[in-house]
Amino acid sequence: MKHELLDQRALAMERRVAEKLRADPALLARAQATLERWLRTVSPQARPALLEWRRILDGSLEEICAMLESTDERATRLRQSSPFCGILSREERTTIIQTHRTHEPHST
Repeated sequence: MKHELLDQRALAMERRVAEKLRADPALLARAQATLERWLRTVSPQARPALLEWRRILDGSLEEICAMLESTDERATRLRQSSPFCGILSREERTTIIQTHRTHEPHST
């Protein structure tokens, strides 16, 4: 699977997370707890990205959602270590995966 397709799928998931956060800001606590748990066990190489997420999560809800929905290079990089896992239901994830799978070119 091409990186571009993976990036598009990750963006779609994060945009859905942003929608859910706007509807229920209490979900942010789950991401914060996940992040703190990861920071206790993370490798030194992964730590900078998680600390960057910590600064983002200290911002306003709209700033957090803007990052989740952004297509810039920083947001694309940070999606690889997003602490928002567990926010989407299995059904939501499956729908997004299936939607983006249909855009995958067939190999010959």
